[in-house]
Order: sequence, then structure tokens, then C-alpha cells
Amino acid sequence: MPFSSEPIVQIENACIFQDEKTVLNDVNLKIDKGEFVYIVGRTGSGKSSLLKTLYCDLPLRMGNIQLAGHDIGKISPKQIPLLRRKLGIIFQDFELFGDRTVAENLHFVMKATGWKDRSKMKSRMSEVLMRVGLGAISNKMPHQLSGGEQQRVVIARALINEPLLLMADEPTGNLDPEVSDGIFKTFMEINKSGTAILMASHDYGLINNYPKRMLKCEDGKILDSPAN
Repeated sequence: MPFSSEPIVQIENACIFQDEKTVLNDVNLKIDKGEFVYIVGRTGSGKSSLLKTLYCDLPLRMGNIQLAGHDIGKISPKQIPLLRRKLGIIFQDFELFGDRTVAENLHFVMKATGWKDRSKMKSRMSEVLMRVGLGAISNKMPHQLSGGEQQRVVIARALINEPLLLMADEPTGNLDPEVSDGIFKTFMEINKSGTAILMASHDYGLINNYPKRMLKCEDGKILDSPAN
């Protein structure tokens, strides 16, 4: 089978845990390269736990997950940073360093993922900021930015290493509708360039406006619905 045809995520017979509680049973699904998939469900239904299992913040105890060429059930601690370089991870609450400028926030991630050439780092930083519509804010502190601008910085940070898969956990949850729509259009542009996106969201307004494949966490199961 040629590499290009392999899914970016393949889950077989997996159980997803949060602490000692099973939140999702018998999960079987795949996500292809370049696909855009929503994951929805009530609070506590397993959305965030699934994402955390995929990026190895929670252990996989049962089943098999293959993600970007890594076996999540057998991955060693040393391999986790290598996996995360292939992923972009976006959180609802931004998680920017408040005492560092935008440039310093991005620089921290680049250093942590192996970048060394200062000129290449500066060029890549400018590139990702421009891509999310932020041209001239690299010297600003996070508190000087609006919520929408901070989320765009977080998206830029997630794009630094050209991820194969972008995972976003409620990325518009703290933003007003107009700003949310702009942020979402940024995700659409990123997806068009070939990056797969898995987005947990409660924002059914956006989901209805931009229908895509939907995974619904309900009663310990994942229900899979293709895009309309």
C-alpha cells in the first residue's frame, strides 16, 4: 500500500479512559490525510479525553491507535516529542506565556522542537503569523491582544512545524460569534492546504454553516456521520 493512501489516524477497538473511568468504548474509526472532522458531544462525553489520548497526554490502555506513523499504545516517552512535532494542538484557553512577547512564545516552541537556525526561525515565525492574519504583532505581549488575536497566535504556534494533523479543543469557545467565524475560516484555509483537522466544538452555528464529517460522543460510543 503506498504511504499516501494510509490514514493519518486509525483507531481499532479502543477504549478511552479519564482517570479510572471508561468514557468511550469500542472506538473504531479512521481519519484520512487532509480530512476535516468535527467531534461533538456533551461535556464529559469523551471529546477531550479522545484528543488527549491521541497526543499522548492520557495513556491508551485498550485497543490500537496508529497516528502519523506512530503506534500510540507502544510509544515510548522519548518518541512522544517526535509525534507531537507532526501535530498541531490548540486549546480553548490559549495557554500562551503571559510574560513573553508573541515572538518569544513562538520561539519557545521552535527551540523545544529542534529549531536552531535563527534566520530560518525568524522567517518561519513571520510566515505563520502572516498566514493567520497577524502581520505586525510579534513584539506585543498577550495581554495587549484581543481574544481573537490571541487565538490566532495559538493557531500560528500550532502551524510552526507544518503538522499533518491539527487538533483543536473548543477553539472558539471563549470568542464572540463574529470573531469565531473569522477563526473558523482560518481553519478552513489551513485545511485546504492539506492539513487534516480534528476539531472538538459545541458551536453548532458554525458546524451548520460549514458542514463536515461529524463524530458524536454519546452514551460511551462514537457515532460517525459523513458530511451532508
